[in-house]
Amino acid sequence: MKREIIKIDEDKCNGCGLCIPNCHEGALQIIDGKARLISDLMCDGLGACIGHCPEGAMEIEVREAEPYDEIKVIALMAEKGKNVVTAHLKHLKDHGEFVFLKQAVGWLMENEGSVDFPVREIIQEVHFYRPGPAEEEHEMESAVKGDEGIPAGTVSRHSHAGGGCGGGNNHGHQQINSGPAAFAPGGGCPGSRSMSFAPPTVNGGNRSPLGEGEQSTAGGSGASQLMQWPVQMHLINPRASHFSGSDLLLAADCVAYAAANFHDGYLKGKTLAIACPKLDSNREAYHEKLVSLVNDAKINTITVMKMEVPCCGGIEQMAVAAVEAAGRKVPVKSVTLSVRGEVVDDRWI
Repeated sequence: MKREIIKIDEDKCNGCGLCIPNCHEGALQIIDGKARLISDLMCDGLGACIGHCPEGAMEIEVREAEPYDEIKVIALMAEKGKNVVTAHLKHLKDHGEFVFLKQAVGWLMENEGSVDFPVREIIQEVHFYRPGPAEEEHEMESAVKGDEGIPAGTVSRHSHAGGGCGGGNNHGHQQINSGPAAFAPGGGCPGSRSMSFAPPTVNGGNRSPLGEGEQSTAGGSGASQLMQWPVQMHLINPRASHFSGSDLLLAADCVAYAAANFHDGYLKGKTLAIACPKLDSNREAYHEKLVSLVNDAKINTITVMKMEVPCCGGIEQMAVAAVEAAGRKVPVKSVTLSVRGEVVDDRWI
């Protein structure tokens, strides 16, 4: 599969080794005086090591690579002790990789009797750790309490400050931090930082659902239904945990401006990817990402939203071609809007 993975420029690398302790997955080693990527399956492609290279010898590239395997990684981390395991789990939380986090916690709980450190103490520490906004806490709570069989009361709710992983100049490093610090110089590009959001609430509870296409009350709810960032097809990472098992809304760029009820009527409960089939370059990359979303993220459905203008038909063609090329089939729905935002076609294809 094609995915993001670390690339090392051997001409620039001086073998200083500063990247090694900052690769929590153990994918890097110094061999023959140079940093080497020793295993594709252990590199998560998030780039925690990049900001610690003084020579600028490391970058993220997209290439064919073995899928990342969290179970194999956490098993190796456990041999290195409590501090390494804790750093690894915090690293996953920093990046919003809650699917991998749940896998790691599950492995630790299953092997609690065979490791020489207190598993539940680590889980508590990681639960308290705050990489960003409080909305992420519900994800961790699901991982360490609701889904992994940890007894009620094992983890309590506190507020501990936490930073991102790596620090320094995180060039290309997709931290999940938000707020003013996330936009500080050297903090990585906020536009490509992978983030998951909690569902919006009204009066302390989840909002009641509207049927797809149904108009909200006057003026709408005022709450964004966006569940993740980024959304542009060139920037999304199909391996990001928020896409796993989701319903995908693939929308042409102009749709959200034309559809008055875009958030409540169509985006609610879905992950989002946007593209312009006429103006965007390198649409081959879009095809590969859509295939990965179907095969690897195992999305449930694709809803394509496009405008009635002829050039917009390309986005529907991309979705259909990706499903045909993928190893599994998912239903595809096509919704076409007029330039005034009226629905002129709504059908499964």
